[in-house]
Amino acid sequence: MRDFAGRVAVVTGGASGIGRAIAERLARERMRLVLGDVERSALDGTVAALRAGGAEAIGVVTDVTRFESVRALEEAAVAKFGRVQVLCNNAGVGAHEDVPMWDLPLSDWRWTLDVNLWGVIHGVKAFVPGMLAHGEEGHVVNTSSGNGGLIVLPTTPIYATSKAAVSTLTEALHFQLAGLGAKIRASVLYPGPHLVASSIFTASRNRLPRYERETPQVMPPMTLEAILQMAEAAGTRLKTTEPAEVAEHLLAGLREDRYFILPPSEDGDRRVRARTEAILARRTPEPPRLF
Repeated sequence: MRDFAGRVAVVTGGASGIGRAIAERLARERMRLVLGDVERSALDGTVAALRAGGAEAIGVVTDVTRFESVRALEEAAVAKFGRVQVLCNNAGVGAHEDVPMWDLPLSDWRWTLDVNLWGVIHGVKAFVPGMLAHGEEGHVVNTSSGNGGLIVLPTTPIYATSKAAVSTLTEALHFQLAGLGAKIRASVLYPGPHLVASSIFTASRNRLPRYERETPQVMPPMTLEAILQMAEAAGTRLKTTEPAEVAEHLLAGLREDRYFILPPSEDGDRRVRARTEAILARRTPEPPRLF
């Protein structure tokens, strides 16, 4: 896509973190915005801020784990603006994975997979038919992660599994849209190039009652500050990426019709290359260095 002004973008998880940064960046391109988020107060605040800056924006409280809620988001977008050209399936969470995977509560798996994977499935199911029907140029961007989408960090098996599935789903969507000769493109977003300073570390604030943990948390919740301190104790000073930088990468990917929206990273490229070489050599995988 080259022309964004006046077109409509839907962003799930749009009230905070990467989603809010995406909305703010697309607003500067004069896109009309529909934000979906489960956190009403944050959603209202973000929409108010966008409108104060001159953007046309609405917010719809949306639980991406429920298809009927995502369908209502699509209906609200069409009712307000007529059609959708850009869909960012961005809503995501991360459970605090504090014990070996066989001891993790099933509710952690269900919550993470329902948001990170089923949220994308619901978005594709609710929006793509209408985007195909109007026949205009469009784009579906699904947020994955280098953790799972490209390599596997063994300390976060639930999150990595969910993001690996998003990468696979998006690639299949890309091939199917291309096979139709559709004007819609699919892209997978890998936020980075460094650890993103986003609100996902406090995602449990929006954990709905039906996903209540069956067992108490063994370790304290992991925070961005704790990760940075652990790395420094191991002799590494980790860099971070702000959500606004991720949004810039996304916009560049849209402009250039790129499938992989993956910022350059020497360390990331090294890890992907090592994993690819191990696969081709049929070698047993080695755990990646965390810090």
